[in-house]
Amino acid sequence: MTSPHDAVAGRTCPLRYRYGPQAIANAPTRTADVLYVIGGLYGNVAALDVIEQMAACEAGTVTLCFNGDFNWFNVDNPGFREINARVLRHDAITGNVEAELPVEGDDAGCGCAYPPEVSGAVVERSNRIHARLKATAQQHPDLLSQLAALPMFARYQVGDCRVGVVHGDAESLAGWRFGVDQIGQPAQAQWLAEAFGAAQVDVFASTHTCEPVLRRAPMPQGALVINNGAAGMPNAGGALPGLITRVSARPSPHAASHGAQIAGVHVDALPVHYDQARWLSLFTANWPAHSDAHASYFGRISGLSMTAATR
Repeated sequence: MTSPHDAVAGRTCPLRYRYGPQAIANAPTRTADVLYVIGGLYGNVAALDVIEQMAACEAGTVTLCFNGDFNWFNVDNPGFREINARVLRHDAITGNVEAELPVEGDDAGCGCAYPPEVSGAVVERSNRIHARLKATAQQHPDLLSQLAALPMFARYQVGDCRVGVVHGDAESLAGWRFGVDQIGQPAQAQWLAEAFGAAQVDVFASTHTCEPVLRRAPMPQGALVINNGAAGMPNAGGALPGLITRVSARPSPHAASHGAQIAGVHVDALPVHYDQARWLSLFTANWPAHSDAHASYFGRISGLSMTAATR
């Protein structure tokens, strides 16, 4: 899983991150009427408030599954405790951010397994962001023990649709093959078909790469990959606010930015219209100008168009 360019913290994909699609096929199946898959919350409590309000508007019973990286910018003690206490009331799997919090040492850094095209400066800043978050996490041993126990994937039955929820891809916690740059490459078609077949799912719901994807797979019965991008940051160059994935036989009461139907269910990307001003205030309180997260993310976080922010 590693190669020479990966042999630095932040680019490494540890062997303990590997599971493979057969493990997803063998996972216990949970039944959901309405499933929200929430990836990349990144400590945005304003987005979490809105997501919970969206769930309350649904006619059916809603299962919230946080598929990793719900922590990141919340390096203050109150912010870390609030995000984790609220998220861990629901279903959750670990992202690389959470997976590295209980680990001694920093060999994997942030655990993102960044590909070569990501600059070294970005990787180094991410490692320092994670180190600061990790120092905060150590002050909350009760939450840290719960995070350490999280699984790497989950399996759901929604109507006639089988859903595999992962953080990265079908092979690994920090895999990038469900990212926009890789999933459309012709060489991926066979791997994708084999992954769906081995996992025995109709939908893979992922996050990790931080960019939204909706892609049909070359399967006779139909199959779909949906990557929500980020629930807690703007998507599509600021044209869209946070995004989550919704899966249900029931039509959504919320307008979708994009979606498809598979196995008789709706699979939609729902915008999360969080309070942009509030989130900017919370973010800059922890990450002022010239800090690592400000350098890497402020342009994206502040780039949400006013139309998207207030719709």
